[in-house]
Amino acid sequence: MGKPLIHRSAMPGLGLSMGITLTMLSTVVLLPIGALFLQGASYGLDNIWATVNRERVWAALLLSFRLSLLAALFNLVFGVLLAWVLVRYRFPGRRVMDAAVDLPFALPTAVAGIALTALYAPNGAFGALAAEIGWKIAYTQWGILIALVFVGLPFVTRTVQPVVEEIEREVEEVSATLGASRIYTLRHVVLPMLMPAALTGFALALARAVGEYGSVIFIAGNIPLVTEIAPLLIVIQLEEFNHDSAAAIGIAMLLISFAMLLAINLIQVWSRRRIGDV
Repeated sequence: MGKPLIHRSAMPGLGLSMGITLTMLSTVVLLPIGALFLQGASYGLDNIWATVNRERVWAALLLSFRLSLLAALFNLVFGVLLAWVLVRYRFPGRRVMDAAVDLPFALPTAVAGIALTALYAPNGAFGALAAEIGWKIAYTQWGILIALVFVGLPFVTRTVQPVVEEIEREVEEVSATLGASRIYTLRHVVLPMLMPAALTGFALALARAVGEYGSVIFIAGNIPLVTEIAPLLIVIQLEEFNHDSAAAIGIAMLLISFAMLLAINLIQVWSRRRIGDV
């Protein structure tokens, strides 16, 4: 009898894989977060609360998370639609549009901020048109929202696009054959399959928008209590060598972000279970 075939995995063993994974995770993620909490622990909970519990800080936190959530929701809808169009339809310029989706990934955030400001400033191409109807975009919260939409859109589109490619047209045809309308097929057949990937893209877009700095500061105006974002407050504290206050604001942002991402993950688990039940 011949020797049994040994199926070797292309990946290294569990011990080596786990060691490399934990080392990289600790270096890139856990150590910086641990250092932040260590700085906060040395500062004290009372001092952290006193730093965060100020009108200017709350206004910046509310502005950052509110506009980030609105931008992520917009990208969730438009990003899924864009991914569907790029996969399902063939039209002139499709490849150019597909390549343009990745521009926010490749473009430095400061360059993006300068470009958006030039376009939406009162003397810019789009800003001048908006000024004619009495609408100001740059140096307002609208400008911040546009910048956050710009940097977050690729996360949703690129996350959903492979899932759209895997959905066979026969699934929709079978639904239509059984008498289902387009709206019913969209709600009960297509969207449940896209939901996990769409929520993942939504979470990535939200996380990117919350911490965005470079593309926002140029178009925001940075007016305290009006258009000042939380990351800018942290930079201001660091420039003043007030590292404890910067760490306190950073911890507040981290805790709020963790709560929001945890809620999104719970929704993802629920959507996967619903798909499995169906």
